Amino acid sequence: MKPDLKKRAFTLAGMAGALTLGSFLTACTTQPTVPEGRAGGADNPPPAPREFRAAWVSTVANIDWPSKPGLGAAQQQAEAIAILDRAVSLNLNAIVLQVRPAADAIYPSKIEPWTEYLTGAQGKPPMPWYDPLAFWIREAHARGLELHAWFNPYRARHDNARTPAAPNHITNTIPSAVKRYGKFMWMDPGEEAASKQTMDVILDVVRRYDIDGVHIDDYFYPYPIAAPEVAGNAQALDGNGKPAAKELDFPDGPAWERYLAGGGKLDRPSWRRDNVNRLIEAMYKGIHKEKSWVRFGISPFGMGRPDRRPPGISGFSQYDKLYADAELWLEKGWLDYFVPQLYWPIAQTAQSYPVLLDYWISQNPQGRHMWPGLFTSRIGAAPPTLNYEPKEILDQIALTRQRPLSTGHVHFSMVALSQNRKGISDQLRDTAYTGQALVPATTWLSSPRPGRPLVTAAANKDGLTFKLKGDKATALYAIWARHGSEWRFAVAPGSRADWSIPDDAKLGRANLVYVSAVDRLGNEGARVQAWRQPS
Repeated sequence: MKPDLKKRAFTLAGMAGALTLGSFLTACTTQPTVPEGRAGGADNPPPAPREFRAAWVSTVANIDWPSKPGLGAAQQQAEAIAILDRAVSLNLNAIVLQVRPAADAIYPSKIEPWTEYLTGAQGKPPMPWYDPLAFWIREAHARGLELHAWFNPYRARHDNARTPAAPNHITNTIPSAVKRYGKFMWMDPGEEAASKQTMDVILDVVRRYDIDGVHIDDYFYPYPIAAPEVAGNAQALDGNGKPAAKELDFPDGPAWERYLAGGGKLDRPSWRRDNVNRLIEAMYKGIHKEKSWVRFGISPFGMGRPDRRPPGISGFSQYDKLYADAELWLEKGWLDYFVPQLYWPIAQTAQSYPVLLDYWISQNPQGRHMWPGLFTSRIGAAPPTLNYEPKEILDQIALTRQRPLSTGHVHFSMVALSQNRKGISDQLRDTAYTGQALVPATTWLSSPRPGRPLVTAAANKDGLTFKLKGDKATALYAIWARHGSEWRFAVAPGSRADWSIPDDAKLGRANLVYVSAVDRLGNEGARVQAWRQPS
């Protein structure tokens, strides 16, 4: 089952800034170039290391950010900076930020109200006024990090909300599109107005903000809850002869009746899945129509449909209960990256991490990015039966890396890394993330490819300094420096004009340096020789 929200809540950048440079060496326009990935000899750098290394930053229930509602703008920003700096120090390369927790927003919107998780009151903006999403994007990109905007497509409200719904919340503006389900108010996937609202919200963000990706999670139809017992009704028995819990059906009767009256032929479960499928397809196409370089990712529950599962795998069926046909989305290629929530330990055979990862890889005929979600916040969790030791996460990363068709992972959530629970951040930095990496290239999407950067270099008593200038397509610089015979790799934000490579205490000065430009989709341009030690 999906972890309970409260349990889930248990929850560099480059070197020096602008430098004073001495006399410049020859500009890169007269230097040799090396095509991407080619290592044709000792003087050519190896392929760039590539891996998607990200963490979710949850705003719902203030799990990750801000630490509590009602903080002033300066403190919210300071907390955001601390998260981004921690990500850089760990050599992560992306943040997945929750921007729509419950049909509300962490940014100014004409469609939905400000979320109460910012200010303590839904509809109230932060004070002094600022745009949190724009701030996060600017500061992430300045550090060479991608920023993916995470939306919940259907959740509208929970009974533990601290304040009344704002007048422009969907429960007030389109009440017919929202249904009560237990303690939740839920946007009905069968109501066209609900799907339109979600599409309008997502495309509004794509148009107005310089995000790198759109991300949705596992909340489609709601996770089922037990139906209230009715006195006098006989209770069914399960296969063991014990009373079977009856689930409360989602109250989408009006939309279902309209579908049947219009000649619909699908059964109700298939109709529900089709409602979700049509929104997924529309998101994928709509996002890329607006901006071809913005990737679309989905993070579904970690187990697939029962009729396709590997032997020994058992548990909750999102196909039958959430009406999420994740295998179909992969088959159709309606996403750019897939983040199955593999929130179980390796040794738990019924939900085995490597078996489930291999299953999802086998269901990916279009070759989309496969980046499993890791439940890093289980480190230090209570009760002890839920607790992970840091080694579990390190081993899951190692298992993922053994599979060439799975090229990254995402941590749930950032709070565990910020708190360095049981030393997990130290261990990641010292073992799994010893150097930087580029995000794997998304070759099936189109974007202007980067040209050759202009690079000038100078030597001083402490090392080398460089001036960098890229074209409009440049999002990052990839930098290789050879000390002795050892190549070292670094990534610099495309906004950086200056970079330095200090002398190594043992190996001395870099004797050869190459620089290339990298675009928004991870495509690398030609490598330019920026420095060669005079003989």
